Amino acid sequence: MPERKLIAVGGFQHETNTFAPHLAPFEAFERADSWPGLTSGEALFDTMAELNIPLSGFIETAQQKGHRLQPLCWCAAEPSSYVTRDAFERVADIICSGLHAGALADAVYLDLHGAMVTEHYEDGEGELLRRVREIVGLSIPVVISLDLHANVTEGMVENSDAMTIYRTYPHLDMAATGARACELLEFLLSGHRLHKAIRKIPFLFPLTSQCTDFEPCRSLYSALEPMSLRPGISDVDFATGFPPADIAECGAAVVAYGVDQDAVEAVAEQLYQQVLDAEADFTFATFSADEAVLRAMDNDSDKPVVLADAQDNPGAGGTSDTTGLLEALVRNGARQAVIAILYDPEVAAKAHAAGIGAVLEIELGGKSGFPGVQPYPGKFAVEALGDGRFVFTGAMNLNSHAELGKMALLRVVDDDSEVRVVVGSARAQCLDLAMIRHLGVEPIEQKIIAVKSTVHFRADFDPIAAETLVVISPGANYCKLTDMEYKNLRAGVRLETLGPEHQNQ
Repeated sequence: MPERKLIAVGGFQHETNTFAPHLAPFEAFERADSWPGLTSGEALFDTMAELNIPLSGFIETAQQKGHRLQPLCWCAAEPSSYVTRDAFERVADIICSGLHAGALADAVYLDLHGAMVTEHYEDGEGELLRRVREIVGLSIPVVISLDLHANVTEGMVENSDAMTIYRTYPHLDMAATGARACELLEFLLSGHRLHKAIRKIPFLFPLTSQCTDFEPCRSLYSALEPMSLRPGISDVDFATGFPPADIAECGAAVVAYGVDQDAVEAVAEQLYQQVLDAEADFTFATFSADEAVLRAMDNDSDKPVVLADAQDNPGAGGTSDTTGLLEALVRNGARQAVIAILYDPEVAAKAHAAGIGAVLEIELGGKSGFPGVQPYPGKFAVEALGDGRFVFTGAMNLNSHAELGKMALLRVVDDDSEVRVVVGSARAQCLDLAMIRHLGVEPIEQKIIAVKSTVHFRADFDPIAAETLVVISPGANYCKLTDMEYKNLRAGVRLETLGPEHQNQ
């Protein structure tokens, strides 16, 4: 076991959808929402305590091992389009300045996403790691953890000594992934050297096909731990990629680490071939908004049907204010239906000003400027109000304190339907039952629950659902990747399974 070491720790998370209409400024990283806001210094340790965040898992494991920790900073912003130059440079400066200050750390751990694109760098994490490596040199171990949706780049692999990647989607193992990173760093601090291998997958597949509860990801991910226990191997991981990022290195990848270079290359090649063999299986059934609503209305069980408004998922860069599914619910006469969370801070403020019982004649949603989306006009009764402050109860965000601003429960005034809308002041993926219960609605008592999410909601909502349907309605997180006009993606990648290769224009 290595002697007590000083490890610099921090994190900088953003998942960038280059097809989304809104940027991520510095203020988005400062602000707390479903995760804590920008935190630095000793406060980092209290903020991270008992959260399902990679840095939390790393800190707990490192402290158990007796290491000293030098806090840098941690921040995250809701997925959106490009991180502004200003935001990237300011956060990168906090991290790099912290490494320059005081005694040189014996090692560095960073909690990153792996799909950050900035206004001036296609590979945000690769650039940050290049700067870190420039400061600490080649002899100081640098270990990172990445999101399952990382677009793993050559720069990330080159400028770090090892990485771990989430193995679940919904991401239930984020803290566990940070703990695995600590074990790898411990191994490096013991004087070992890790060889590395990466294989890029030559096809993209949408987030709807990446859920680890279903095939083929269920089998692919269940194979990772046994592979990681082979002689000469320390870790094997598979990143499914984040398709709505128009960069050259977008896409899935296999990475492997170990003390035996031949064994590392062999296991990486084996997993790579297994992914290629499963290409035809990366598909998932989807429904139009009307098809999904009508099917949900036919449900005669005592459990609700959950409709995933997958393309307007703010957790993948969606605006969270498109109205296509809302329109379908009302148009088809749905009853005991609720949709959450529709982003419209202007309407949330009006509801709070008017008070419970008021009837507002307004235009709801559709204000982000997403092409082809209009506000939904009508009369809405204000049934409940909330301050957006509550504690998450689902496994993914367990114990995290929400700071979502003014929220309101509005009922569409319509004799032929009974549809309620959870309106929020922050773009936030509806992935936790507490986000609906905050406004006094019991999800189990509904007939239809529509959520602006793609997969993360499944951890908390699937157990109470009679059925879950993925809906194709307007939004920036495209489920059909051939609908996106890639300009920077490398040539030769297939945009749909077993389809033609992408050609650069």
